Amino acid sequence: MQTADTMEVPQLKPVQDVPEIDLDDIDKLLESLSPEELEELNGDFDPDNSLLPPSQRMKNQTSKAPTGPYHRKKLLDFLEKKAKEEKDWEQNKPFVKEIRGKIWKPKVEPKSKEEEEHLETEWDDILTAASEEELVDLAAVLGFHGMLNQTQYYAGLDNMKIEAGGFQAEALSENKTLKVLNVESNFVSGEAIVEIMKAINKNQTLQELRVANQKPEVLGNKVEMALVKLIGENSTLLRFGIALEFPDARVRIHEKLQENNDNLRKKRVGKD
Repeated sequence: MQTADTMEVPQLKPVQDVPEIDLDDIDKLLESLSPEELEELNGDFDPDNSLLPPSQRMKNQTSKAPTGPYHRKKLLDFLEKKAKEEKDWEQNKPFVKEIRGKIWKPKVEPKSKEEEEHLETEWDDILTAASEEELVDLAAVLGFHGMLNQTQYYAGLDNMKIEAGGFQAEALSENKTLKVLNVESNFVSGEAIVEIMKAINKNQTLQELRVANQKPEVLGNKVEMALVKLIGENSTLLRFGIALEFPDARVRIHEKLQENNDNLRKKRVGKD
């Protein structure tokens, strides 16, 4: 066994002198090579040589002669046709549906059985026969409105429905002090908006009305033309928030509101 001190170091062979090659004779050297040697020499490329373009960093492996210039559409048509004509590869292993891993199953929680004893009283018949307005008045008397949080309050407002005309139209027909009315983001139909506008025209004290973003998004030509006629008869309305579909109605309403604003400005500065 040899130790590190007695280990023999292999001796390297002396480098032999390489004869110098004259670059002027490179053509003669290439002419003296056989076709096999030229092919081997032609395939000896450095793939990481940055001095060569990428298309020349490997040898040409196609021995066929070119059939013509490159035509992308013809190439794609040929590949598609060839793919359709070729038969599918035979599967060595037949397909078998296998379920691997653990199948997730939701945890089934036992339902708690709550036995509720309901005793019918005379109040049940009264509450069943009560109208919605009577229930609202009863809730106000009992103070139930104070038990609602802000989220529940606004959720209740979103579900309010105003039928054609509705209580607002009746109240507006008697109004002499209200200046601004906002019923946006609600369930007001086009007919209800027309009824509200008719009620506003009785006393003509309202200056701003907002009825945009309703559940029925499209009002229709009949409703929009009716609103144009009613607003044309109103001389106090200054702002009207609504989404109109037809440009004619939009322009005519805008012109009437502009006229009302101009008349108010003239009245404020003391002009006739």
